[in-house]
Amino acid sequence: MLTLLAFGALAAVASAANSWIVPGAAWMSTSNTKIDAHGGMVLKRGDTFYWVGQAASHSVQPYMYTSKNLLDWTPCTNPQNPIQWLWRPKLAKPNGSFWIYGQVDRNVQALKSSSISDNYAVAGSKVTLPPNAYTYSDTGMFADDDGTWYLLTSADHNNVQINKINSDGSIGTRVNVLAKGAYEAPGMFKVGGIYYLIVSGKTGWRSNPNQMFWTDKLAGGSWNGPYPIAPEAQKTYNSQNTFELTVVGSKKTTYVYMGDSWDSKGGPDSNYVWLPMSVDTGTKKVTLDYHAQWKLNAETGEVVLPSRKRRYEAEHAVVEGRGVVGRCERCLNRRGVHAADPSAQVTFHNIIGLGGPQWVQFHYHVANRTSGEAHISVNDAPAVNISAMNHRAGYHHVVPVLLDLKSGGENRIVFGVSGEAGVVLEGIEVVED
Repeated sequence: MLTLLAFGALAAVASAANSWIVPGAAWMSTSNTKIDAHGGMVLKRGDTFYWVGQAASHSVQPYMYTSKNLLDWTPCTNPQNPIQWLWRPKLAKPNGSFWIYGQVDRNVQALKSSSISDNYAVAGSKVTLPPNAYTYSDTGMFADDDGTWYLLTSADHNNVQINKINSDGSIGTRVNVLAKGAYEAPGMFKVGGIYYLIVSGKTGWRSNPNQMFWTDKLAGGSWNGPYPIAPEAQKTYNSQNTFELTVVGSKKTTYVYMGDSWDSKGGPDSNYVWLPMSVDTGTKKVTLDYHAQWKLNAETGEVVLPSRKRRYEAEHAVVEGRGVVGRCERCLNRRGVHAADPSAQVTFHNIIGLGGPQWVQFHYHVANRTSGEAHISVNDAPAVNISAMNHRAGYHHVVPVLLDLKSGGENRIVFGVSGEAGVVLEGIEVVED
């Protein structure tokens, strides 16, 4: 009987190698532990990026990581404070200190430190936001060009409200509110004098089509929208918004959507979806640019895609069981292996590896992802569900996973299915840069 492993047993598959941002895939820290910073944000200070978020595996405490390149993240001394159940923490610097604001018992709780990455202390009591003393759910953060910080919350019966943060760190007056539906997970960025607000619908831990609103006046301005940021059926590529990061490079300014790809309970199996955004300043539309694998040059601001890949077609592999090579209109070469049931197996021999962890892109189509899924085995290791390594499995036709390949051309990868999902395998591409 075939045994399929969950992510926690994947140590033998590959260790950390963060040469790319891979939406939906498990993201490992430089300590080879899974990054645990959900519902958070990234703040740049000098040449260092600081990523704060809630640790799903540690009682929702505030955890922080640092990076120079937005790829390799090193854990700080965590937690930043022993407080528990601090949801969606966000960083701000309204004065000489650093502040973390998050939700505790549906109220705002602030933490304060003289250092950005450690020794945060509770700063004052929990604050209930007006109006009508109605508690809130999600937290967002925005810093305007003049250095003023704003706290974004889903409050007042799920309207999104925006409050100024005073120079002493206290929560100030409400300057705007979005009252056009039940929204949460707010994030905001500014381009060409226009404020773009991205929000999620309220569907629990299940993803939904996030929406964008815009205004040309933050204090008291009216909101235009909603407008989609991705195809509706994609449900924001199976993610929920948490923050919009602006990276100003020497050649280009790039806007990055930061989203959480939640598991069914918002727990430790949750991953991340980060994608660059295109902003049409004429029509005032924001679009997520989906890439299965990409990275951002933190110095130039340019988006980079893999340029060296070695492709292996499924039709040239060894096909066994109820696997049939046939026509596939959606496939690159118009041919693929149709896996009819769990007896189907496709074996790729003589895969060339560099030696060590390496990204391998699986190109396959799924007719019904609720009826089964795909799994792989590398060099006779136990089979692993692809979805355990990348939440985009079954949702997108290109799914990169990190595998441990031997140096040279003696690697063997076996692709199989469980259930009757209607899988058609095009092939695999081994990324070499």
